[in-house]
Formats: sequence, structure tokens, C-alpha cells
Amino acid sequence: MANLGASVSPDTGSLAWDFAALTDPGRVRANNEDTIAYDPGLGLVLLADGMGGYNGGEVASGMAVALLQASFGRWLAHAGPSANPRAVRRALQAGTDEANTAILEAGVANLQLQGMGTTLVLAAFGPRRVIVGHIGDSRCYRLREDKLELLTRDHSLLQEQLDAGAITPEQASLSPHRNLVTRALGIERHVELEMHEHNVKAGDVFLLCSDGLSEMVPDGQLFTILLQQTGLSEKATLLVATANENGGKDNISVVLARAGSSSSDAAQASGSPGSD
Repeated sequence: MANLGASVSPDTGSLAWDFAALTDPGRVRANNEDTIAYDPGLGLVLLADGMGGYNGGEVASGMAVALLQASFGRWLAHAGPSANPRAVRRALQAGTDEANTAILEAGVANLQLQGMGTTLVLAAFGPRRVIVGHIGDSRCYRLREDKLELLTRDHSLLQEQLDAGAITPEQASLSPHRNLVTRALGIERHVELEMHEHNVKAGDVFLLCSDGLSEMVPDGQLFTILLQQTGLSEKATLLVATANENGGKDNISVVLARAGSSSSDAAQASGSPGSD
């Protein structure tokens, strides 16, 4: 189990962010094929859930996260923090393309890694907005006041069946095809990172997670845990513990990001800069 926590206050006028992350193999899997990372300096959160025989899953997820973080970092060093959202989207897709090609080629070159791939969910935080991107069934939720909203829509066979009205939500909960994704990194020559932009308010909490959490913890429980008056690290620990208590059938990974007051707001309220 790995638990990380950090906070950052960006430039004056932008929201201050707190982060926490936790990954755990769960109660059934021998190894952990999930990879998580967040970089407060880049305002970037990444979570990948790998798949593939031997060690392929953890190789694919590790490559995806490392390559995307490096690619976005290089781009942001040139573009600067004031880059417009359209440019951010292009940079994220370019990093995704680079990672996809690298994973695909590594699988071709090494028979033990053949067929490996990974899902991906990411969030790129700007001064007052966030761009959320995903591939596969790793998810991003936003808690705003007393409402929990799923910001991503699974790229999965199950979701397609639900959208087509072929099965009911009750049938979906019992489906043997719950883990069949229709989009993943490292499987085809091109993969699209589905991206959407969302506004951000002070107090918002964003949860990025692998399906090892979302499959084990119903939305009602997620809402209750996220609403508790505890720190982000404590919330992450409780989310993972609940997934394990409910079966822990897969690797479990969570990254939490909470928007605080802007540094300028805090200065106006207190008369001088401060931190929570």
C-alpha cells in the first residue's frame, strides 16, 4: 500500500489545491497493476489501471503515467501556466499518443508483454477550471457541496449495452462482462483521450479512481465517505479500506484533489497570505 499527500498554492488569484493518493493490491490479486501519480507543479493527476499477462499490466500502466507526466511537463515548461484550455487538450492528446505508441511497440517487441494495455484517467487543473480526460473505465467524480457527480462515462461493453437499452442497471450489476473495456492505451495504433472541461469552485473535491474502487463501493458510500469532515489522506484510506471490506476483488487506487480558497481571497480575508 502506498499513501501520498501534498498541498500546493499556485499563483496569486488561483485556487490552492490539496492532494492525496493511495493504491492497494486488494484482497484477491497477488500484484498491483495500477499506477498513480500527481504533480502539484504541473497541476496534473494521473491514474492508470493496467491489463495483460505476466507483468504486462503494471508495465503498461507505469509507462503511461511516466510518459504522460514527462510529456506534459516538457510542454508546460514552454507554454507556461497561462496556456489556454485548447492548447492543454492538444498537449494531453499528444502525450497520450506518445504513450500509446510506446506501449504498443513494447508489446510487439517482447512476447511476454504482448497484448498489454491500460486504462487512463487524468485531470489537468488550471486556475479556475479542470480538464478531465479518460480512456477505459477508470473514473473521475466531483463532490460539490452535497452532490456527487460522475464526470466520466466508461468506455466499456457494459456501458454500451446500457446506452442501447439492451440491459437494465440491475442486470448490469450482475453482468459477467463488467470488466470488458472498448478503449485502452496500447491496443490499437490510435486512441482518443476523451476530454471535457469543468469549472472549479473552492471546496470541490475530485476523486480519480480505478474500477477496483468503483466496482466495490457504491456511489452512496463514496458520497458518505467524501462528505466526512476529515483530511484527504484519511478519506483515501477509508475509501480503500471500504473497497477491501466489500470484497477487494481488484487493485484499488484513488487520487483526491481538493480546491481551497484562492491565495488572493485568503489574503483579503486575513490581511496577509496564509495556508490552511
